[in-house]
Amino acid sequence: MLGHTPHRTPLKRVSQGSLFALSRSGNNPDAPHGLGFIEPVMAELIDEVETLQANVEGLRNLGNSLKTFNESFASWLYVMDMNALTVDWPQAPTDASFRLAKRRREEIARLAEESVLKAASAAPPPPDSEADKTTFTENQESETTYTTNATTRNASTSIAKSASTGIPKKKAKPKLTAKEKKERLLSLEKTIMSLPLEFRGSDPARGLRRNMESVIEFMMDSDGRGIKLIEIIRPPDLNQARVNKCLIALVNRKIVQKENSTGTVLYHWTGLS
Repeated sequence: MLGHTPHRTPLKRVSQGSLFALSRSGNNPDAPHGLGFIEPVMAELIDEVETLQANVEGLRNLGNSLKTFNESFASWLYVMDMNALTVDWPQAPTDASFRLAKRRREEIARLAEESVLKAASAAPPPPDSEADKTTFTENQESETTYTTNATTRNASTSIAKSASTGIPKKKAKPKLTAKEKKERLLSLEKTIMSLPLEFRGSDPARGLRRNMESVIEFMMDSDGRGIKLIEIIRPPDLNQARVNKCLIALVNRKIVQKENSTGTVLYHWTGLS
């Protein structure tokens, strides 16, 4: 029976660039003898070790800097968090601020409605025409000729004035009932509230709200016909510049429609959509 052959680890082939081959190279007669070949290699090793040490020191310094930054940044975040939890901001709007603003808007609307009602109640009542009708009936036969001549002269004068100024004769406003007055005031207030802030204020020095109310009432009484700018002018308070500014705001809000297809600029009342 054959004996068991033990395993042997094969010998590695000696690298041609190894220190052992370098020390025994016959091709290089100037090669150092003994351990002399280690000196230049150790010098290079020392240089590389010094470079490695410098890089390791740089990494250590970088780690220390990051640690310091992390601590400082974490402290700052903690301070900001605590500040947000403990400090009050009295200038920031709260629920009470919004409730107060809503109450002020309602108060301004109520005061505006009261002022319009007072202005409407302070207007002089229309003249009573019953006495004039009675007198006219009694004296109709004796004054027929005079009345006819006066009417003809007045009509001629009115036609001449209308032709010269280009303004049609203004119709008398129909008398409104209490319900119609209330609806008119609500519609007027709703229209005013939809306009820019400068027209919603109640500054008596500027008076833009009062001018806008006059323009809107005039347009409401137009019965759908086209209105010229010159018809709305009522100096000295309601001058041409104020009327033009009010009409521009109404046209931009599409409450009034501007038309110039006939060569003359006309304004038509459409109201809020």
